[in-house]
Amino acid sequence: MPETMDRFTSRRGLLFGTAAVGAGALLAGCTSNESGDEPAANDQPAADDKPGRQVTIGFAGPQADHGWLNAINDNAKSRAKKYSDVTLEITEGSNDTAAQIGQIETLINKKVDVLVVLPADGKALTQVGLKAMRAGIPVINLDRIFNTPQAYRCWIGGDNYGMGLNAGHYIGEKLKGKSNATVIELAGLDNLELTKQRTEGFDDALKNYPNIKKVARQAAEFTVESGQAKMAQLLQAQSKFDALWNHDDDQGVGALRAIEQAGRDDFLMVGGAGALSAFQAIKQDDGVLKATVLYPPTMAASAIDLARALGQGKGIGGMAEYEIPASITLYSAVVDKTNVDQYMSTGFK
Repeated sequence: MPETMDRFTSRRGLLFGTAAVGAGALLAGCTSNESGDEPAANDQPAADDKPGRQVTIGFAGPQADHGWLNAINDNAKSRAKKYSDVTLEITEGSNDTAAQIGQIETLINKKVDVLVVLPADGKALTQVGLKAMRAGIPVINLDRIFNTPQAYRCWIGGDNYGMGLNAGHYIGEKLKGKSNATVIELAGLDNLELTKQRTEGFDDALKNYPNIKKVARQAAEFTVESGQAKMAQLLQAQSKFDALWNHDDDQGVGALRAIEQAGRDDFLMVGGAGALSAFQAIKQDDGVLKATVLYPPTMAASAIDLARALGQGKGIGGMAEYEIPASITLYSAVVDKTNVDQYMSTGFK
């Protein structure tokens, strides 16, 4: 943003959602009752690929110690490179709350135009989000949400409840004609709200299928090792079941190892997140993994797009509003052999 512009004045509309064109343009389209009059078209420019005002985006995420988190960083970096008018200031990332707060404060002191933050802990980092907003720097809150909307201008993230819901419906439809069908669940970390939401969605979906009963559940830790260990326990305890819902494709790598070691192939498996290895196994179609439910790391690329639009005072193409939305929840699509080719390029390693 040019230094000649008044920093607070230029951002006031970005933070609080006021349209740059003013109220007159809005009123012009909704006050006339004359026959044949059409509402005025939205003449506020929407973000596109054409170069515009230079925008410096600060990006702060947690440590990339998981395939999905690494994909978040990769998506943000690659999207920023697409735009000649975007400069990306990216932090090293940390799972230590104090360290991440310090990294974000550094970006605030650098006076970046917009912040994109995926907090290691949304509750713990709420205050630094508020600090940025009060400093006139709008925040795109990515995925793990802050405790108050005052700490961000826009939230974008995945649908954990929807993941479980769509996994449950997929399994339910596959087992619809089978009497006394049974399913088991390999969850993630039980102390995380997202894990509870995924289980809740799954359980709610199964209520639509009275022929299906969930007979076992184990919580793993989103790692290959924990997935293998907990899946081995489930297989030992359950000699027969019809389907498995695994919350995470990374821990699913370990789960598949345990399944192979046990010589089991008498059930179908649905994963979660959208790892490349899962897509490849689904396409090959020679094992138990038949589908995975997306929790797309492409949300980080979309967050960069939103930050750029916000920094340039633009809206979103295809929408009538002058401003970017206050929140965007991404859809948890089910990927199976019928559509896996479409999503292959989005798979993370």
